[in-house]
This record gives sequence, structure tokens and C-alpha cells, in this order.
Amino acid sequence: MNDFQAIADRVEIEALRAEFTDAVMMRDRPRLASLFTPDGVLRMPDIPVEQIGREEILAGGERLQSQWDFFVQNTHPGTIRLDGDTATGRAYLHELARTLDGREGLNYAVYHDRYRRTEEGWRFAERVYEVRYLDTSPLTGTAPRAAAAPAPTAASFTEPASAGRLERVAAALRANGFAAEILDDAAAARARIKDLIPEGAGVLTGASETLRLSGIDEDINAGGRYDAVKPRLLAIDRATGADEFRRLLASPDYVVNSVAAVTETGSLVLASGSGSQLPANAGGAAHAVWIVGAQKVVPDLSTALRRLEEHVLPLENARAQEVYGRPSAVNRLLVLNAEPHPGRGTVLLLREAVGY
Repeated sequence: MNDFQAIADRVEIEALRAEFTDAVMMRDRPRLASLFTPDGVLRMPDIPVEQIGREEILAGGERLQSQWDFFVQNTHPGTIRLDGDTATGRAYLHELARTLDGREGLNYAVYHDRYRRTEEGWRFAERVYEVRYLDTSPLTGTAPRAAAAPAPTAASFTEPASAGRLERVAAALRANGFAAEILDDAAAARARIKDLIPEGAGVLTGASETLRLSGIDEDINAGGRYDAVKPRLLAIDRATGADEFRRLLASPDYVVNSVAAVTETGSLVLASGSGSQLPANAGGAAHAVWIVGAQKVVPDLSTALRRLEEHVLPLENARAQEVYGRPSAVNRLLVLNAEPHPGRGTVLLLREAVGY
């Protein structure tokens, strides 16, 4: 190898390491995964994490980054040893982080690297993360964006989220164990329901304007394709059949519903006056599908509760007065932070605003 080629290789490998840090800081998981060879490995024994291949690295990045309140990584140059189309090296890191559940601290670490020349340029064949110093003392600072961000207004609770925000929400939901899909509109969700729920399944629909306006409620309860629970509930005498009524509500094969809000950290927030429909959503139903309009995306749980109280409740209160002759109330609140049973819960995020 001539001197010019060696210089060019070193410059490209340094650029690769800088690209990694930039992708981490910008939370650009697809770009981060693309910096590895298709069979590349990212190992973090101290966490512990081992991700093999670009798909695992992408999914792992989504899972880790969805937990951050903030994260800062500074990378300093280390060694590079060239050997034809392969190389080894080290990079040195100083990191600050706080997670959404309150863990925080700083560390100094080393990346032990193997690089490989590919048709795409130099790529990581392996990165092994070694912590050399860890301090978990409380951090005194905060992310400026969190302090400076204006509180959402009532109008913002009706505005559809951008494509980028929907992608962040979908990634956070997947990291929390939910299946998440982004669809164009309610019509697409209406069609997707038929793929997700087998014919003949027992299906409970929630009291949801999203389901009513989209036609999904009518499809399920009047279409004849499913063993719809709601018509059976309406036929029960509440005075003599209270136990049967309760059991049907609590444990259907499928529950289909919407939510009051979905956070960018991957949590779903549902509310109810009576609480009757919440058990199925919480875990009583074998499977759950939530259809969520783009206007329901909020930054965090506190904003979700504001949206519920300031936007959703007044609208639902007016509907309840008209339909039932009595006001509504947030008497029961359900927050789904994660889905512990893979494959149970699916969130269909819509690019349009639907429902409250």
C-alpha cells in the first residue's frame, strides 16, 4: 500500500467514526446501522448488549434511544492500524446521559474496533464498548430544549404530527414491545384490520369516535365477519346478567380501540368514565389493536394528561350529554408504557387526524 492510499484510508476511517457519533447524537438509527457491514457486530458487555447484523443494530438503537431524556457523546481520536482491506483501532469517549426513568451519570469509555473495506467504503466489522470509568451522581444540568420548549396549546392538540414525529413514535413503541405501523389514513386502517383479525374472532370495540368515523366500528359490529362482542352486550339485561356482561368486556379475543394520546416515548394513554372497557386494553384481551390519529401525538406523559383534560374531555362530555343525557368524566386512567407479551398489541398510527 502506498503512502497516499494509507492517508486516504485513515481519513475515511476517522470520518466513519465521526459519522457514528453524529448518527448517535442525531438519533438517526438507519444511518447508524448502515455504518456497519451487513454482518457487523456491536457489543456492549457492560450493559450487556450484543447486536449482530444491521437489523439488530437498528432495533437495538431504537430501544436504547427511546429511553433517553438526553444523551451527549464526545469521541476522541485513537489508534488506527491498517492491514490491506481490514484495519483495527480504538476511539475514546466521554458521555453524559439521563434516561426517562431517572437514571443518569457520566462515563469514560473505549471503542475497540475492527474495520473492513467494502464497496460502500470503510465500515465497522465490529465495535466493542468498554467502560473505563462510571459516575452515577445526579447531574445538575438539563437539556435546554426541555426548559425552553413552549407548552402545547389547545390548537396544537388538533394538528397532525409531522412524518418525522410519527417515525419517532413508531420507533419508541416498537422499542417498548408494541407492533407499530404508519398508515396513510383511516381507510387504510379499516382495510388493515381485516388482515390483523381473523374471521370469526371475538372482537370488542371501544367507545371511540375514531372507530365510528372511520367505519371500523360498523365493520366489526354489523358486518358479520366477526363474533362481535358489543351486540351481545347490548342484549344482556344488566340487572340479571351483570357477571356475564363483565366477563365479555374483560377478556375478548381482540379489543379494537383508540387512545386519548400517544407519547413520543412510546406510551399509550386511555381514559374512561366507568372503566368498563379498560381491562381488555390493559391485558384481558388476547390481542389489542389501537388506531391513533396523527393529532394525538404528544411529547410526554404530562402533555398527554393535559391533552386529555383540556381537549378530549370537553368533546367527550358534549357527546355524552347528547347521547346519554349525563356528563363524562375521567374516572379511570390507563397508561400502557410497554407491551410485555410480544405480538399482543398493535398500534396503527395514521398520517391524518381522526377522532378527538
